[in-house]
Amino acid sequence: MQYKGAIFDMDGVLFDTERIYQETWQEIAARQDITLDGSFLRAISGTNGAHMCRVIEKYYHVPDGKDIMERCMEQVRQKLSVYVPMKKGVRDILDYFRKNDIGIAVASSSAVQQIEANLQMSGIRDYFSVIVSGSEVNQGKPEPDIFLLAAKRLHYAPEECFVFEDSENGIRAGYAAGCFTVMVPDLLEASSEIQPYCRKICSDLEQAVREIIRM
Repeated sequence: MQYKGAIFDMDGVLFDTERIYQETWQEIAARQDITLDGSFLRAISGTNGAHMCRVIEKYYHVPDGKDIMERCMEQVRQKLSVYVPMKKGVRDILDYFRKNDIGIAVASSSAVQQIEANLQMSGIRDYFSVIVSGSEVNQGKPEPDIFLLAAKRLHYAPEECFVFEDSENGIRAGYAAGCFTVMVPDLLEASSEIQPYCRKICSDLEQAVREIIRM
């Protein structure tokens, strides 16, 4: 099949920002004398909206997770206003797709203002013709809505698009959408449960572009 679109998650794929989120979740928990166990990272990664709130409510033992979610997002925004660390291989793969007339999109659970700010600060905004935020869809990852919308805005069928994700929730969403899923693990390695949903698993985006060139 001729692939025509490339859809990137942002945190943990384009930018080394997932660590900042996890540090912030832990800081908020510590101030409330809460210890987040190891399963929190896998549960929260790649989520947004109602799904994220349910995870927060479970691990922070609160009836409504919205306040903690908004607190975390604001603190992360402040940190990223100073510096946005880019992941290895980002410019390589973006240059490859642009030279080969592949449409490029971001589909992130983050707010659109944060997506725009990160892309502008890192100097890669011009590569992306489409930006989709989790606030624009009814259901966040692991549901496929965000990738279906990104493919639609690229004017390609989902089956014609790559999806690059670091989280299991994101991979499940890309798989459900029918896209070619490429997992680039960040804080968590690919579990045995998620591997069947990955068309490729790459250590970084430099490896990902080499694998795509060979296809």
